[in-house]
Amino acid sequence: MTTNGRKTRCISHTPTTSPAPYWARWSFNDILDLRFCDLDLTLNSPSAAPLRHRIDRLYHDLDRTGFTNFKPHCWLSTEWFSPDGVPGIALPFYLAHPKLAKLEKKQMLSAEGNPESECLKILRHEAGHAINTAYRLHYRKAYRQLFGSYADPYPETYKPKPNSQKYVHHLDYWYAQAHPAEDFAETFAVWLAPKSNWRKHYKNWPAIHKLEYVDTIMKEIVGTPTKVRSKRHVEPLKSNTQTLREHYRQRRLTLADEFPSFFDTDLTKLFSNEPKYKNRRTAASFLRDYAPELRSTVAHWTAAHPYTIDQVLRDMIDRCKELRLHCKHADNLTRSQAHIMLTVQTMNYIHSGHFRVPL
Repeated sequence: MTTNGRKTRCISHTPTTSPAPYWARWSFNDILDLRFCDLDLTLNSPSAAPLRHRIDRLYHDLDRTGFTNFKPHCWLSTEWFSPDGVPGIALPFYLAHPKLAKLEKKQMLSAEGNPESECLKILRHEAGHAINTAYRLHYRKAYRQLFGSYADPYPETYKPKPNSQKYVHHLDYWYAQAHPAEDFAETFAVWLAPKSNWRKHYKNWPAIHKLEYVDTIMKEIVGTPTKVRSKRHVEPLKSNTQTLREHYRQRRLTLADEFPSFFDTDLTKLFSNEPKYKNRRTAASFLRDYAPELRSTVAHWTAAHPYTIDQVLRDMIDRCKELRLHCKHADNLTRSQAHIMLTVQTMNYIHSGHFRVPL
């Protein structure tokens, strides 16, 4: 992800020996009232050791491909991004402390970049943005011909084509299709990943031409001086005076996708408001009890954000209450049908053209 208009030689990380932060034993509710700058977190904090290890693994990947002279600098911010004009990577604050990772999951139902394997995938993607900036690759004619114009405005939403073979598959949400800059970053990440075997995997895909271009251009620039050398930290945690509570409120608003507020047709197929079922379990209670299982399964098969799926479930539960619906089938049948119903509604969203681009 890049902002738009918006070493094995490892970097020397020297962790401090300061005690655990004063807020580490606080309740989540109390931590939410802290400002980001009050967290007093950096990549040198003792709790950030696992994150430093993941950054070093990225640097090892770059060393393996010959880029011993290019190591994108990293810093903590509120989210993942690589800024225009700065060949570096901002990492989300919650990866620097396990308490904050739990808070992120509690607030958003997932913590992007946990576990380590997912973190490394995102780091390789962001490294694609950083190397593009460092060498100004998007100014090249061949880049524009293969990926499109880097200068194209970022859309607020995009409509992916899940079956398209013109793009590599790396991050969820068919993210390469969001913008030419993301297409390049995703292609670079696949090229960089150890044991990706991209030549075989994408052999008969049109996307192979993008991968071959990245392979060619990397061999051309490896060992050469970078054109952009800025070490600036954009939107660093230490200068952010927003509270965590406000941060999460805004993020939830962004992810509160525009699903219809009622699902009468599907709901009344599965549940009923007929008097003969009034002594059975309510539909709202059923969906609420099975929500974690439903959300996890549908997230796995659709790649939709768990928070998005949760919004659909909440809408369904509210509508079940309004319609006074009750279960009319055995739990096993109702549960399997609920999985199908929720999957259908989620896939309708995915194909609706409302996938948000996380800027």
